[in-house]
Amino acid sequence: MKPVIKWSGSKRIQSAKIKSYFPNIFNTYYEPFIGGGSILYTIKPTKSICGDICKPLIDLWTEIRDNPHKLADGYANRWNRLQKEGHTAYYSIRDNFNAEKSPHDLLFLSRTCVNGLIRFNDKGEFNNSLHYSRPGIKPDSLKKIILDWSSRIQGTTFFADDYTITTATAKAGDIVYLDPPYFHTKGRYFGAINYDKFFEYLADLNRRNIKYLLSFDGMRGNENYTIDLPKELYKRHELIPSGNSTFKKVINKETENVFESLYLNY
Repeated sequence: MKPVIKWSGSKRIQSAKIKSYFPNIFNTYYEPFIGGGSILYTIKPTKSICGDICKPLIDLWTEIRDNPHKLADGYANRWNRLQKEGHTAYYSIRDNFNAEKSPHDLLFLSRTCVNGLIRFNDKGEFNNSLHYSRPGIKPDSLKKIILDWSSRIQGTTFFADDYTITTATAKAGDIVYLDPPYFHTKGRYFGAINYDKFFEYLADLNRRNIKYLLSFDGMRGNENYTIDLPKELYKRHELIPSGNSTFKKVINKETENVFESLYLNY
C-alpha cells in the first residue's frame, strides 16, 4: 500500500494484522477518525461511511473519490511550478490554502512539506514548512496512487463531523473501526476529544450490539502506556506490532519495539 494522504498516526504498518481481527461478514463499515485511511484501503468494503472533524481532510478525500484525474493534474501543475519558481511557489500555495482551503493545495502541501506532516495551527492554518532537500513525489507516480485509491473508495460516504454523528446510523451487523487521538499524544493530532464522553460512546455501541475495534495507546520497549479502559467496554485486548521507536535510537542508539493496543467488543 502506498499512502495517498500522509496523516499522523497512520496504521499502514499494522493494517494487515488489524484486518485479521475483522469478522468475515459484516454490513456497513464505519470509520469516524479516517486520517490516512489505511484500514479503509485494506478492508476495501463494499459500503462504508467515514469521517473526521477536519473538514479540509474530508474535502480532500471527497476529491480523491470523485475527481481523481483533476486532482492529479492539479498536483502536477503545482509541482512543476515549485520546480521552476522554488520556495516562493510553496509559500504562495500555502497562503492560498489558508485563505480558500482548496483540497488541491492541501495535497500539494502534504507532499512537499517537512516530513510530509499535515499540521495546522489553532486557527486551522497549515503551518508546516517546505522540505527543501526533497522535491516531492513526481506527478506521474502520485497519479497512479490517486487512481488506485479512488477505485477502492467509490462506495464510501464521507462526513466532516464528530464521530458520534458519523456513526449515528450504525446498527447491529455493521462494524466500527476507531482510531481516535491517543490519550498520551495530546497536541500531536488535529482536534481533541473528551475521553469520558468517548467511553460513554463505546458503552452505547455495546448497548446497540454494534461490533467495534479500537486502536489505542500501547507499549514502547519497557514503557507501558496502555489505558485502564473499563473492563465492561471490551472483550479482548490485543497488542499489535507497530515497528520500532526511533526516539531512543537517536538519543542512545537503542532500538525499542512498539506495540499499539487493539480493543474488541466481540
